Amino acid sequence: MKPKNDTPGSNRSAAVTGQAAKAFTDEELAAMKERAQELKAEASRGPRTKKSDGEGEVLAKIASMPEPDRVMAERLHAIVKAVAPALLPRTWYGMPAYARDGDVVCFFQSAHKFKTRYATLGFSDKANLDAGSIWPVAFALKQLTDDDATTIGALVKKAAG
Repeated sequence: MKPKNDTPGSNRSAAVTGQAAKAFTDEELAAMKERAQELKAEASRGPRTKKSDGEGEVLAKIASMPEPDRVMAERLHAIVKAVAPALLPRTWYGMPAYARDGDVVCFFQSAHKFKTRYATLGFSDKANLDAGSIWPVAFALKQLTDDDATTIGALVKKAAG
């Protein structure tokens, strides 16, 4: 009979096979640490400073990005502020994000941050994008054309509800 704690996904199984169990990449671990720091910072500041501090943190994150991510993030920030001024900028796992009533609605993920070939514009389950039984919640971005900006503006406006 097998012991209860010897499950296929347990560390014991990994030790038996000689393979190291690594659940998260270094980039994912760094993002989780950033999120923990964000939560601590949010808890330490008052409700009046959340909007202004969030904007500064988002702009600082964007400024630290290499091109072309920085250019796309700056443009996305301008789009969100123009079409959905009710969404408040904040960081989320170290990424620029925009929230309604404290819940993230959409976010920008730099390609550089996770060493991927494209940046991502993502929408959370709080976004009002429901369209039948299936709809997209993330978009790959290699560049941001004027047509793309128009499409994104419409999506963000709808998501903000």
